[in-house]
Amino acid sequence: MPVLHNRISNEELRERMLAETEPRTTLSFYKYFTIDEPQTTRDELYKAFVSLDVFGRVYLAREGINAQISVPQSRVEAFREMLYAFHPALNNLRLNVALDDDGKSFWVLRMKVRDRIVADGIDDPTFDASDVGDYLKAAEVNSMLDDPDAVFIDMRNHYEYEVGHFQNAMEIPADTFREQLPKAVDMLRDDKDKKIVMYCTGGIRCEKASAWMRHNGFKNVYHIEGGIIEYARRAREQGIPVRFVGKNFVFDERMGERISDDVIAHCHQCGAVCDSHTNCKNDGCHLLFIQCPSCAEIFHGCCSEVCKEELALSPEEQRRRRAGRENGNKIFNKSRGALNTTLGIPDPE
Repeated sequence: MPVLHNRISNEELRERMLAETEPRTTLSFYKYFTIDEPQTTRDELYKAFVSLDVFGRVYLAREGINAQISVPQSRVEAFREMLYAFHPALNNLRLNVALDDDGKSFWVLRMKVRDRIVADGIDDPTFDASDVGDYLKAAEVNSMLDDPDAVFIDMRNHYEYEVGHFQNAMEIPADTFREQLPKAVDMLRDDKDKKIVMYCTGGIRCEKASAWMRHNGFKNVYHIEGGIIEYARRAREQGIPVRFVGKNFVFDERMGERISDDVIAHCHQCGAVCDSHTNCKNDGCHLLFIQCPSCAEIFHGCCSEVCKEELALSPEEQRRRRAGRENGNKIFNKSRGALNTTLGIPDPE
């Protein structure tokens, strides 16, 4: 029986990835379709991915698949052919190619079965996730941005919106997608006659969100095909203005893709203009926050003096302090003055 999960330490896997000489391409894709046996499908897909030396994060559920991966450049076409042949629903599936890619986005393959490929909190048996809004291509997005009757809704988390968004887009203040869905309905109740344009990183969240808005009585609902990634790529190819401002947060080691030269966020420690996310170097914290180079040097990559002091302790003393302490990664939320618990780089919920 082949091993269907990783058994090597993260440190060793990361070193192996960094030592690779062949460039990698970072891809993302998703598809809502019915998977009758998610665990069996996961195991078959895992073996196929491993055979092509694919790294990344893949979630499967009865409702479909969601993946962010990296593939050796020489195997991208072989991967595409494998995926298209794997299931009829995946044939000719759009693969979003990373915009600002150094090929070092992932160093291990993690493939998991979940209840949903995007945690949405929806518990309504009458909800039809396939009844989605209309797709918008890049040129149509720019036209909508100039339409006074159109409202752009950012269906990403606050820390994503903070570093980049479409001009005049509305933020739905929340830390997870499941929190955003009911808030979006409430915030837009007086705009039911307007054109509602929803967007996210690669399309998976805004596609489901558009269906949820239609389920709640909104008629003129749109979403950007392929999300920010596909929009920016197509706009550049077509030579039309890219109207997304700042950086697109991504859920891998890069933590961001530069879309425009504008830096619209600030260091969470000193307030300097900066849009570089990092995790606190203290293993007992790992806060996700924005830190400028000056503060990174002053605080040794930590989020506070407390974490800086703890990082300087012996490994044994650090472990002793963490014992019994509720740990996990936290997300800095400056707008609400709160720290919110997650693990590692957060999932795009």
